[in-house]
Amino acid sequence: MWQRLSNIYHLGVKELWSLWRDPIMLVLTVFSFTFAVYSAASSMPETLNNAPIAIVDEDQSQLSQRIVSAFYPPQFTAPFLIDQSRVDPGMDSGVYTFALIIPPNFQRDVLAGRDAQVQLNTDATRMSQAFNGSGFIQQVVLGEVQEFVQRYRAGAEPAVGLELRARFNPALEKSWFGGLAQIINQITMLSIVLAGAALIREREHGTVEHLLVMPVTPAEIMLAKIWSMGLVVLLASAVSLHVVVRWALGVPVAGSLPLFFFGAALLLFATTSMGIFMATVARNMPQFGMLVMLVLLPLQMLSGGQSPRESQPGWLQDLMLAAPTTQFVKFGQAILFRGAGIEVVWVQLLAMALIGAALFAFSLARFRKTIGQMA
Repeated sequence: MWQRLSNIYHLGVKELWSLWRDPIMLVLTVFSFTFAVYSAASSMPETLNNAPIAIVDEDQSQLSQRIVSAFYPPQFTAPFLIDQSRVDPGMDSGVYTFALIIPPNFQRDVLAGRDAQVQLNTDATRMSQAFNGSGFIQQVVLGEVQEFVQRYRAGAEPAVGLELRARFNPALEKSWFGGLAQIINQITMLSIVLAGAALIREREHGTVEHLLVMPVTPAEIMLAKIWSMGLVVLLASAVSLHVVVRWALGVPVAGSLPLFFFGAALLLFATTSMGIFMATVARNMPQFGMLVMLVLLPLQMLSGGQSPRESQPGWLQDLMLAAPTTQFVKFGQAILFRGAGIEVVWVQLLAMALIGAALFAFSLARFRKTIGQMA
């Protein structure tokens, strides 16, 4: 027993040294838990934020000035007041996402009840801003025109008052959700990549033959890769959660971090087993990378980390309960967002443990079958 634990430990240390000598994987690890987390948190969800808008005011009327003053941060930058000749060059070079053209005699036509039109040019290559911004700009212009015609700026008094109270994120800060959700996604992605790359690296460097002549079993080889790569991901996620999310982004964490990382360790047991299985199917790193994309994207998109599971068909929701990422997203959101304790998330912990055990057994059977072919 002690000999097996010693083998697992020393083989794991060997994997850590191999990772240390692999600059590409080190850069990927650092990037995934620093810049990728920060940028995703700063841009989620896909709403208007400092969208550059230019306005051609050919009317120079009171109404057109009201429309110009209606666009302000944080949805838009301060409007660029330009002439007609600068619209196309500015749109072509990407300086402006929107260009609103107010024609001459616009106010006169509005007050006379004639058909008055404004032109909105949109850079559709910026998809999220173009989609959301076009409708928002239309509402702003129509609202200003209506208030100007009525000569009264006020909203109608509603018959029922709705009082909103936001729990767990009272200020509705977008980065709170984005940063923590991205941590969950990066744990899944990097654990699969590192574990699979460790096995591919053995094949490419020709060290599989060395393992085959050593007095070690396939289970010991797999467990060594799982604990070493899992430890790297766990440490990287802990640093990212404290430095990037809590310090740089200022996102508070509601629940118990030890409980969260315990659940993350269970997820890593499952996802690293998945990575090893995919590495036994792929022949080289390019094939492994393509296989990871085919598996990882559905896991992230359908597990509830990027879109709500409630919007999916019922049969798909039930099917995705067998994925460890779905259980971890539910677990992570309950811990980090709502401050839940183990009495709430024990179901997800049990599910991740069972799924991890099943994936490990399945991957071990595949690994035993193919380890001789890797040499």
